[in-house]
Amino acid sequence: MTVMADIIYTKVDEAPELASASFLPIIRSFTKAAGLTVGTKDISLAGRILANFPEYLTDAQKQSDDLAVLGDMVKQPDANVIKLPNISASQPQLNAAIKELQAQGYKLPEYPSEPKTDEEKTVKAKYDAIKGSAVNPVLREGNSDRRAPKAVKEYAKKNPHRMGEWLPSSKTHVATMGENDFFSNEKSVTVSAGSAGKAKIEFVGKDGTATVLKGDFALDEGDVVDGTYMSAKALFAFLEKEIQDAKDMGILFSLHMKATMMKVSDPIIFGYCVRAFLKDVFDKHAATFAELGVNPDLGIGDLEAKVATLPADKAAEINSDIKAALDNGPAMYMVNSDKGITNLHVSSDVIIDASMPALIRAGGKGWGPDGKEGDAKCVIPDSSYAGVYSAVIDFCRENGALDPAKMGTVPNVGLMAQKAEEYGSHPQTFKAPADGTIRIVDAAGNTLIEHAVEEGDIWRACRTKDAPIRDWVKLGVTRARLSGMPGVFWLDKTRAHDAELIKKVEAYLPEHDTSGLDLQIMAPADAAKYSTERIARGEDTISITGNVLRDYLTDLYPILEVGTSAKMLSIVPLMNGGGLFETGAGGSAPKHVQQLMEENYLRWDSLGEFCALGASLEHLANVKGNDKAQVLADALDKAVEKLLDNDKSPSRKVGGLDNRGSHFYVALYWAQALAAQDKDAELKAHFAPIAEALSAKEDAIVAELNGVQGSPADTGGYYHAPQEKVNAVMRPSATLNAIIG
Repeated sequence: MTVMADIIYTKVDEAPELASASFLPIIRSFTKAAGLTVGTKDISLAGRILANFPEYLTDAQKQSDDLAVLGDMVKQPDANVIKLPNISASQPQLNAAIKELQAQGYKLPEYPSEPKTDEEKTVKAKYDAIKGSAVNPVLREGNSDRRAPKAVKEYAKKNPHRMGEWLPSSKTHVATMGENDFFSNEKSVTVSAGSAGKAKIEFVGKDGTATVLKGDFALDEGDVVDGTYMSAKALFAFLEKEIQDAKDMGILFSLHMKATMMKVSDPIIFGYCVRAFLKDVFDKHAATFAELGVNPDLGIGDLEAKVATLPADKAAEINSDIKAALDNGPAMYMVNSDKGITNLHVSSDVIIDASMPALIRAGGKGWGPDGKEGDAKCVIPDSSYAGVYSAVIDFCRENGALDPAKMGTVPNVGLMAQKAEEYGSHPQTFKAPADGTIRIVDAAGNTLIEHAVEEGDIWRACRTKDAPIRDWVKLGVTRARLSGMPGVFWLDKTRAHDAELIKKVEAYLPEHDTSGLDLQIMAPADAAKYSTERIARGEDTISITGNVLRDYLTDLYPILEVGTSAKMLSIVPLMNGGGLFETGAGGSAPKHVQQLMEENYLRWDSLGEFCALGASLEHLANVKGNDKAQVLADALDKAVEKLLDNDKSPSRKVGGLDNRGSHFYVALYWAQALAAQDKDAELKAHFAPIAEALSAKEDAIVAELNGVQGSPADTGGYYHAPQEKVNAVMRPSATLNAIIG
């Protein structure tokens, strides 16, 4: 049996992985002095692809399935995993990663979008399992405790970030369906003993023929199981109406989805929007698009790429029609107005939990095709959580922008263990093949849930297990007790799923001492209004939420409070006793990589990693009784405070400190704190000369780190960069490397 390292640090993608090349050697150098080992496991998109296709690779190219290994590790009581943000791949990202690996000599199969042979079907299934949120559900064997570290919050109050001005005249608003969507069509049941076992999901056609969509949907007694669907006709009509309304109002049209996490349903919704915006183009060129294999789910970018393969005159005609449709519609919210990349270019470009807070922080403004900011119609088709953003927008329009110097905080306790709620729905999401019925049939042959559907409707089922719900309630009570903050369960009694959860919350709360605690249950929109009013007054409120709201709120409030969600402390107390420590969001990672490649400057802020490492060391100290780990954790806390106070975080432009410079100062301040402490003489003696050397060579090290800036950097790849090339780029200071090792 392989001995698990004391800390497992995940190998991921993009900016966080580049940063690891600089920071991980520092971590290993410091923790080695305490007798701790730090291992790595590869959960990157490229790593997951290679691990799943060994039969196409040479022996030298094969690699282990580290995600599966980690999935087993997090169930062990001594697990200690630091998880950095990884790519939740959209189809275009998956295609790009495959292409890069093939160019590097890995003879991987192409992604078969329309598989015909059994081999192609197997290949497609393997690739599809890698898409979207394939990592988090495997690793999250616990619920989420996420909050702004005290040092980060205090720094934001002393150095408030810029907030855009909110005007009472702002036309920015949220548009949502409100009917015939997932929220309104949801049915939910708590599984009884008689229904437990292997259920199945079936489509029954008008002729009575039943087709099994999923044959092994395991249900346990006490699980909450939901089924729902979104009407394709209603969705398309809604989108057409909102597109026209945005034009009539003279504001930007913007669609906000999470096609990375909701990897089956949201790309389909996105595709309907692409088709609605370019309706005349799709109607006029239907035959040509069919020949080209155009899939609106892949966005306007993919459409333009396929059109470019046509003869010049035909391509020019279609491109002219696309331009006319874009010009005749409302101005569109842009991902990059300089490059003409629209909201509908690719589904993974606009991610709701990052895009909506950014728009709210900017005073309700989004970037238009003219390169100027404008009010926006924020289209969030499903109404399950749209009201949350609407409540915050309404508050800001009526009261003005929130003030980071005075704001309270909204930490989160999130129900996410064991693939809870919608984020576990991917294997049970289907596009109705025809008119008929989709139903869940339990092990005894009884129909638990069923819906009449029409061709093209999006149907999904999800399961939330009882043990995670019980643990979530416990964690909510614990955090309310430790923090002294009121806690709000964001649950809507009029929503089918939430009604089942409310029953369990009310049953499990009496298991705990809640005397003196302020615990309430509110519908999400009401809870958002209540919490936002409180933070504006400088008051704190714990949000105790389900999985999707956990994701949304741990970006929304942190971006408003401290300017970014990447600086949050995210602790996942694993249900079997271990710890998973997450390091913040990665939504801006692609832009950071682009800047590094162009200017050898990485502005990614590793503050989330610093905080996660401190929590990981503290967990080690508590669980394994390692006093040295606690000394390291305490010293790192002091280093982070000093880093913030001395403004040594990465700046945004070439010429200042970047990510590598920030890592140097963390190492300097960490070594100084260890040399100054008196709890452990051995660590004090070890780090005193290191602190002295780093301090003496400060100017030389900073000069070496900053001296490489301004020219392109070659990492040898985007998704699968050779480690030696990444190391050369990210460790350019020979002086620092000699001291650290």
